Amino acid sequence: MQLKSFVETRAFGVFTYWGKHWGISIEDIRLYFIYLSFITLGSPVLIYLIVAFVMNIHRYLRRSRKPVWDF
Repeated sequence: MQLKSFVETRAFGVFTYWGKHWGISIEDIRLYFIYLSFITLGSPVLIYLIVAFVMNIHRYLRRSRKPVWDF
């Protein structure tokens, strides 16, 4: 139980984003990801890492951008 909560709080949040965006349960997305990883010999892991990297860059750019009304 501790491992599950640790991973969920420290993970990149890709599945959470997809779940909220598509309206699908996060547990279902994780389960499908695991099955797909076994079937395709791990190639979805590469896609997951790329999406996590893009999301991280997007968050960084949002934080560093100043609002128009700030001088």
